[in-house]
Amino acid sequence: MTLAGCEGALSVVDPAGPAAREIATLWWVLLAGATLIFALVMVLTALPFLRRGGPGSERHRIRTWVIGLGLAFPMAVLAALLAYGLVIGERLLPRAGDEVVEVAATGSRDGWTFTYPDAADRTTSAVLHIPAGRPLDVAITTKDVIHSFWVPRLAGKLDAIPGHVNILRIEADAPGTYRGLSAEFSGPGYGDLTFTVTAHDAAAWTAFLAGEP
Repeated sequence: MTLAGCEGALSVVDPAGPAAREIATLWWVLLAGATLIFALVMVLTALPFLRRGGPGSERHRIRTWVIGLGLAFPMAVLAALLAYGLVIGERLLPRAGDEVVEVAATGSRDGWTFTYPDAADRTTSAVLHIPAGRPLDVAITTKDVIHSFWVPRLAGKLDAIPGHVNILRIEADAPGTYRGLSAEFSGPGYGDLTFTVTAHDAAAWTAFLAGEP
């Protein structure tokens, strides 16, 4: 029952693309590091109830557990997690490439609209069309207040800020349908600002660019 929330269309630990996979791996690594530190804290908490020996052995125990492991071990784990997080963050940055598709996403209180420069600036509402197996850069902005573009199974979330464009790299491993949502409070009814990402195979993507429904 505890793991029931790890499945589903909005699960961040059920990735369906390379960016989401990197984020899910980072989450598991952070969880493992936090678990190690928590276990050590529990051991240090239990030590006062297990005191044995004279004052000399007590001082040695304090020096070994509290100063050695109580400080050195958490600092080493946190430093390793920080370094790993920076590496993952660098991998998630969008990079130019010949195979990268570009789409503009505009958020508003009325919903999300998407424009496709490669399809003569064709526009869709509430449905983002992408090619499967190819990286896609989403240029995110908003007409009114701050929103947040998020497709949990494909990538991390990124804010849509008025007057500014943020770029998010997403990619789907295979054709399919993925749920997206606005993850930033933007007023009453913001929970309904959802959208769908449809990943097409090569033939369907070509047909979409040609203007077919």
